[in-house]
Amino acid sequence: MKNTIEYKGYTGSVEFSEDDLVFFGKVLGIRSLLSYEGCTAKELVNDFHQTVDEYLAYCESNSIKPETAYRGSLNIRLKGDLHRRAAVYAITHEQSLNSFIEEAVYDKLAAVGG
Repeated sequence: MKNTIEYKGYTGSVEFSEDDLVFFGKVLGIRSLLSYEGCTAKELVNDFHQTVDEYLAYCESNSIKPETAYRGSLNIRLKGDLHRRAAVYAITHEQSLNSFIEEAVYDKLAAVGG
């Protein structure tokens, strides 16, 4: 079972409150807080879709560019001399540091089935 849902390029979390007996979630990867809920899985998915549609309609009617999650740009901090070691490895293998990191992430995700 996965704990995310997707719609129109947006990813939402799926959680459950045992106290309230309700499913709930929020759109991930954007600054705007877009949340949704439902008493059943179907209600949760429908409310997620409605929330995304309303957000996009609001942005359009107010001439606002909708936020997009995971645009492919990322700033990271590497501990210790990891940055230097990664840069040296990339250079000695005739690739950019960016392509080395992208390859490393891809390999890790492939190894875990992601």
